[in-house]
Amino acid sequence: MLAVPVLVYAVGLDVHEATTVSLAVVAAAAATGATGQMRRGAVCWSSAAWFAGAAAAGSLLGAVGNQNASGSLLLFAFAGVMLLAARATWQRAGQPAAGIGGCPKARARVLVPVGFIVGAVTGLVGVGGGFLVVPALAIGLSFGMREAMGTSMVIVGIVSLCGLVAHLAAGSEMDWPVALVMGAATVAGAVAGPYLADRVPLKALGRGFAVLVAVVAVGVAAATAAGVAV
Repeated sequence: MLAVPVLVYAVGLDVHEATTVSLAVVAAAAATGATGQMRRGAVCWSSAAWFAGAAAAGSLLGAVGNQNASGSLLLFAFAGVMLLAARATWQRAGQPAAGIGGCPKARARVLVPVGFIVGAVTGLVGVGGGFLVVPALAIGLSFGMREAMGTSMVIVGIVSLCGLVAHLAAGSEMDWPVALVMGAATVAGAVAGPYLADRVPLKALGRGFAVLVAVVAVGVAAATAAGVAV
């Protein structure tokens, strides 16, 4: 969610290269974060397997679309999807069920189509998809907020890696120095994240996440409309 705007507007990469670097950075951060979530018992493995498998397939389709879309179109699509996810997460965080722990029964008939769609968006706009996976799990499958966030880390790691492979196979360029520096910083943040999350109330955690997503989405849309770094 943050990697693409930072790479485009702060680092100065073009949108297509930024999406590729973003997938590498997010894959590394998600893999690190998933380790911490596993230790906390916040990962629902059956659901993660169904969702990630379908999302990995969808990311291949999205990667093809990325190569054939303009930079401005990708950024506007990125911002629009983020706003929808922010609204859904805000609403879910205010519901009592969001605080109920435990893993619901894995429902393949729901996980597979939703996972495929999320994967396609991930491959298209170059994001790990956590801002989509969390509301999809919390709202569509009635996960508690902590389990939704924990399980999303595993899914995002797998999907980002598959999306990265698809982008490289399609001929996308990778700025390795930028990817390594940003990847190291995000890995450090992913190590600290689970410990901080345990100290934040669930409602505040969910709504804070929603606000962050919305703010970034508005900023990306405004910058794209103004023709900045497109």
